[in-house]
Amino acid sequence: MEQLKVLFGSIFTKHRNTLPGLSEQETNEIKAAIEAGDLSGAAYVVQRSDELLKKTELNIAITGESGAGKSSFLNALRGLGDEDEGSAETGVVETTIEPERYQHSKYPNVIFWDLPGIGTPDFQPDTYLEQVTFNRYDFFIILASERFRANHAKLAQEIHKMGKKFYFVRSKVDLDIYNEKRKKSFNEERTLEKIRNDCVNHLCREGMSSPQVFLVSSREFQKYDSPKLQKKLLKELGSHKKHVFLLALPNLSEPILEKKKKVLQRQIWKQALKSCAIAAVPLPALSVKCDIGILLNNMREYCESFGLDDISLIILASQVGKSVAELKDVIKSPLANKISKETAEKLLREATGEGLMVVKHFVSMIPLIGTVFAAERSFIVTYRMLNSFLDGVAEDAQRVLVKALDGEGKTNN
Repeated sequence: MEQLKVLFGSIFTKHRNTLPGLSEQETNEIKAAIEAGDLSGAAYVVQRSDELLKKTELNIAITGESGAGKSSFLNALRGLGDEDEGSAETGVVETTIEPERYQHSKYPNVIFWDLPGIGTPDFQPDTYLEQVTFNRYDFFIILASERFRANHAKLAQEIHKMGKKFYFVRSKVDLDIYNEKRKKSFNEERTLEKIRNDCVNHLCREGMSSPQVFLVSSREFQKYDSPKLQKKLLKELGSHKKHVFLLALPNLSEPILEKKKKVLQRQIWKQALKSCAIAAVPLPALSVKCDIGILLNNMREYCESFGLDDISLIILASQVGKSVAELKDVIKSPLANKISKETAEKLLREATGEGLMVVKHFVSMIPLIGTVFAAERSFIVTYRMLNSFLDGVAEDAQRVLVKALDGEGKTNN
């Protein structure tokens, strides 16, 4: 048990006051359990934390004037095209007459709300927030497709009064770029700066102080200010909500892929601790079965988070004008639906150099020392295997991104 204390001691030292994915109170509970030699108690804290993370709900409101492209933006944020199954309805006239709820396909606790357009006779800024049940949302994204007007500024001021965050997004930037390209003096950077300054000036004239405006195209969501907007949203969310939102974001920029990898890496020690606690019980068959279950669940989650599943690849291929076969050709890891119990067992055998069942059965026969050794071994094997698999999946996602955006310029803006 002393070796296990040293092992966890290094984790505590590395992360100082709080362990990744835990509160200070939960960290202290785990420290106390480890010091007392109570691995099952420590694993219980981790399990409770994981359950809380899975129940964390994030509600995102998309609003703006009629015709601003709210539904298309919402679809892009979910990684969908306007005609994909489950996408929000779009049209040339206002299609939303009451808040429409859209769950993320992989992370149902991330909920996007398409709100009615502001400024219509039925939805005026002074009563709008009450009409759309303001308290439900974690933050608001306010869209404009041409210029920001008094209605946008007034709504933002009302949101601010009620203590919530809002973000100004200028949509349909790709159309502006397309129109300006006809001019001999066209320069994309100058055009974008002109649009941004115009938006800021209009908002300032309506009483906003130093407003920040993000320029976005729902059709080319990987370009312009979209990565900056996503980074800003993540920065201002609490830890649990940041975690679920990050995993739900589309895999269209290198910074997002890197952040996803880091946030998933920070959770691996939890899975290793679960394996460790189970291995401390002298029932090798149960331990191996649980190890396989832990590996199976996490490997599938990694693949789905990085879009390495059939549905995500089909949608991405459609969006970028590539074939699914082209995207799959650069992937070395198994896709989410191809990860099976046999896959996990094979990886376990490769990681241990022999059947882990044999090892655990042998060491479990040695009183006290055997179970401690099995626990240490389980922690190390699970920790290393998940890190290695995550590395491979993240590299695959980078290759898919490069292939998908081949010919479109840089993948990180």
